[in-house]
Amino acid sequence: MARHERRTRATAAAVLAAAALLTGCEGLPEGSSAGAGAGAEPAERDTRAVSPLKNPDGTAPGLAPVTTEQDRAAAVRLIERVATKGRGPRTGYEREEFGYAWMDTADGVPLARNGCDTRNDVLQRDGLRLRFRSGSDCVVVAMTLHDPYTGRTIEWRKQRAAEVQIDHVVPLSYSWQMGASRWPESKRRRLANDVLNLMPVQGRANSAKGDSGPASWLPPRKRIRCAYAVRFAQVAVKYEMPVTVADKRMMLRQCGGRPAL
Repeated sequence: MARHERRTRATAAAVLAAAALLTGCEGLPEGSSAGAGAGAEPAERDTRAVSPLKNPDGTAPGLAPVTTEQDRAAAVRLIERVATKGRGPRTGYEREEFGYAWMDTADGVPLARNGCDTRNDVLQRDGLRLRFRSGSDCVVVAMTLHDPYTGRTIEWRKQRAAEVQIDHVVPLSYSWQMGASRWPESKRRRLANDVLNLMPVQGRANSAKGDSGPASWLPPRKRIRCAYAVRFAQVAVKYEMPVTVADKRMMLRQCGGRPAL
């Protein structure tokens, strides 16, 4: 899609979403160990957020909770498809093994070679009230983000870039330890730049996660944990990547499944 078309659609979506937002707040996230951070406020409801079950390629915004019994059953079936193995060593891992950061040339993933780098692609996908750098219809310099991990609304400005970070749902270091060290570099580049595996979130929450799997870290916002497990499973299935037994058990538990591993 041409960049000026994406910008027009993003602006229109922001206007519509702003008109549809409901007032109110969710309060502090349940079980949260991460603070709101500068510029974070109680969340408005993000009416654009899409369930991962209805967004299998990751091109739609947000991460809506998985709530119905039917959808939770579908989530469990998906997670059950994920293979398991022990976590290998981190030896040899470098970010550069997955290509340079936010490359637009990782062929085989949505939005590749559209003239805008991956980071700005996902900021445009999930942000509201976007503002662009002068003379650009790619580089986002300000936006409103409804962070799915904490349930907070962040008024983000590029001057405080670390306030919003792009999370690799399946961390690159984790994937390295689960077999990506033996993948072709082209496959690692796809994983690092696949919008299915990318989520703009509060920087402090992302930093707290590190390279943890679901057994060691889950989003502070409990309502989103099944959706997070589904997205983790979607990436694992797409890239034929196993997870640890402990991680799979935790993923199943978030969606009401009974681990039997």
